[in-house]
Amino acid sequence: MDNGASSYRRFLSGDKAALVDIISEYREGLVLYINSLLNDFCTAEEIAEEVFIKLYVGKPKYSEKCTFRTWLYTIGRNTAIDHIRKSSKVKEKSIDDFYDLADKDNIETSYIKDEDKKVLYKALEQLSDEYRQVLHLVYFEGFTNTETAIIMRKSERQIRNLLYRSKGALKKILGKEGFSYEQL
Repeated sequence: MDNGASSYRRFLSGDKAALVDIISEYREGLVLYINSLLNDFCTAEEIAEEVFIKLYVGKPKYSEKCTFRTWLYTIGRNTAIDHIRKSSKVKEKSIDDFYDLADKDNIETSYIKDEDKKVLYKALEQLSDEYRQVLHLVYFEGFTNTETAIIMRKSERQIRNLLYRSKGALKKILGKEGFSYEQL
């Protein structure tokens, strides 16, 4: 698949199979990114589904000012923030919050394969939401600082500073466990 933009144009022209291509290409990464915002995998999956439903029903205009993936992740971020705002008003826990997390293990095990990545992932969970989010976008999803700035609604300078501080915090956590990760 190219970059998603042509598939989205095909979808807007009436080719419903093009949306299936978009979902299969971007679903896992989008779910993991949203999880970095919420730290709740089941809700992250639901929000990712909501993003794809927005594409299907609302057919928002893609202006091509940024890459399709950046645009899609921005929609995901905004949808997650809307969810956070709504859920902060309601403090009830639903039975779904205690649902078996088998799906989380399946996607994570396929995404995080070797032991070093598992240790790194556990260390990432200890970071603040903003640090975890910037590291996930840049290093796991491969976004540039410019694209990350668009998604997170920050300046490129703020992203560079966040990356610097978050890598330092991550090194500190990994250092306590006697682990050094060469790419940091």
